Amino acid sequence: MARNVVKIKLDIIFKKLFTENVTMLKNFLCDILDIPIGKVKSIQVLNGEIQPEDIQGKQVRLDIKIQMDDRIIDVEMQMQDKGDFKDRILYYWAKIFSEQLKKGENYKDLNQTIAINILNYDLFDCKEPYSTFKLLETERHELLTDKCILLFFELTKVNKNVDKKDRKKLWLQLINAETEEDLIMIEKAGVPEINQAVDFIYKMSENEKIKEMAEAREAYLRDQRNAFYYYEEKGIEKGRLVGKQEGIQEGKLEGRLECLEDVLELMRKEGAAESLIQATLDLKNKKK
Repeated sequence: MARNVVKIKLDIIFKKLFTENVTMLKNFLCDILDIPIGKVKSIQVLNGEIQPEDIQGKQVRLDIKIQMDDRIIDVEMQMQDKGDFKDRILYYWAKIFSEQLKKGENYKDLNQTIAINILNYDLFDCKEPYSTFKLLETERHELLTDKCILLFFELTKVNKNVDKKDRKKLWLQLINAETEEDLIMIEKAGVPEINQAVDFIYKMSENEKIKEMAEAREAYLRDQRNAFYYYEEKGIEKGRLVGKQEGIQEGKLEGRLECLEDVLELMRKEGAAESLIQATLDLKNKKK
């Protein structure tokens, strides 16, 4: 009988996996960033703690911030599409980049800052699961600076065909695994560093406290998602009543904006989480 295993793409388990074993984190980052592991001299997790309030916090961000040699790396597992991720991740990158500089220091002392974003949904209209963004001149493609790198990995576009030579893909398949069968398939590739992570997943899956923590986090995210759909459906229902006649584009837009206003009002009356209200407000602004 197959065992139930914790899902690594659950943000709180993702953070626990990669902050409790620095060697595993180092292997993961080197494979994801295509850096020879022998060139890494030092690595330090800067925010490894997981607090009880992180499980059901309204504004929780379970990222992992790392100093690896002269790089600052921020890794985030994003479970749900809230509609504003591109702007949000740029804001977080800018914040991490600017916080490095202390009074009296020079701009040249700023470290390269890399944001690694692993997404459980489609963000870009492409078939490739990997996307890399840098600051380039639009015509010459000349690099302005190598200090800004934004990486996106879309798990929904990673297939299950195991290739032991493609370690980047293997890590993403591991993160995307949901069953013991998935893990066994990955183990068969015979990559020691990946199999070490699989063993760690099995150990976490046998820990009752970790399983309870995972279940609580999943329940919270599920409630958030269901609440958002509930309010959205309420707004759509009202929008049908206020929209102009069918076929007039202005009327359709006005109806959608009106329904979002009703969603916001209903959410505030019923005491919805601030994160849900903000996500709906972002949707309203986007539709304008």
